[in-house]
Amino acid sequence: MIVQDPSVKGGIAAVTRGYYGSRLEQDFDITYVESYRDGSKLDKLTKALKAYREFRKVLKKDRPDVVHVHSSFGPSFFRKYPIIKMAHDAGIPVVNHIHGSALDELYTNAPAWKKRMVEKSYGSCDKLIVLSEDWKKKISAIVPAEMIEVVPNYSVIVPEMVSDEVMDKRFEKKQILYLGRFDNLKGVVDIPAIADKVIKKFPEAKFILGGTGETEPTEAEIKRLHLEDTVLLPGWIRGDEKIKLLKESSIFLLPSHMEAMPMSILEAMGYALPIISCEVGGIPRVVSKDVNGKLYKPQDVDGMADGILSYFSDRSAWEEASRQSLRLADEGYSFDSHINKLEEVYYTVARK
Repeated sequence: MIVQDPSVKGGIAAVTRGYYGSRLEQDFDITYVESYRDGSKLDKLTKALKAYREFRKVLKKDRPDVVHVHSSFGPSFFRKYPIIKMAHDAGIPVVNHIHGSALDELYTNAPAWKKRMVEKSYGSCDKLIVLSEDWKKKISAIVPAEMIEVVPNYSVIVPEMVSDEVMDKRFEKKQILYLGRFDNLKGVVDIPAIADKVIKKFPEAKFILGGTGETEPTEAEIKRLHLEDTVLLPGWIRGDEKIKLLKESSIFLLPSHMEAMPMSILEAMGYALPIISCEVGGIPRVVSKDVNGKLYKPQDVDGMADGILSYFSDRSAWEEASRQSLRLADEGYSFDSHINKLEEVYYTVARK
């Protein structure tokens, strides 16, 4: 399995971290090859080159039955291209697990040479895994639909989040949580304007934005609107601190302009959080509008603020959305279901 360093900040590493020590390792003998790490361009290049050397050794000394590549678009595609080619040339079935959401840049609006490269790489795989039916339709413009399997991301379910005591504390706290990278596609820069509208009715509300990246535009908006005490940027959140924030927050906010199937939303649903997000990518497949959350067009600051205010103004509606988040996560996105689908793909390609 070609993975990122487990400490990497982002959705792919969040998915693959769950495999370590899981039933997947009991059912299959898995060798992990790390091809990416956070850091400078030199750090990333060094990590990739080391992965190529390590992968060649695996092919020679312990030839696998299946190679499972976790990939995205942009630089990730190019990093994984040599690994897919090496496995294909060696006659080993390749499963390419595609996590990205920027298909226009990679293929649809790309120059002819890049399109040919994508077609060759994807065509060299035995199966492509995508995160939703919408993405299956999009990727079927590149390879036949029968090559593509839908394996949604998963949620860890925490049922105690809907106990009366916990619900009381969470509702009273009026804390809105964002977890993810800071970049244009995540829409984080819109959050201070949302917060500015919310605190006019609920001045005690706090917005916690956990993440790293291009924080400067968001920081500038916070300063412009004088929200230094309302919108807090604690940096990248993980481990016990992340669990604490998920347990104590009232609402999860993800104002993305583009997404595939965000692990952050699935995590939040597993902690029974109502979701405020946007109608993009695979999000409407996960968040049932007006059931476990509210969805808006990207950059609809007024709409997202109104969504938060409506939950804070109606305890029963907020409680129902909380319980529905937990139910939907349990019924459709459990870890066991994810592993079952993954193992079915392994057996299918290994028998070819």
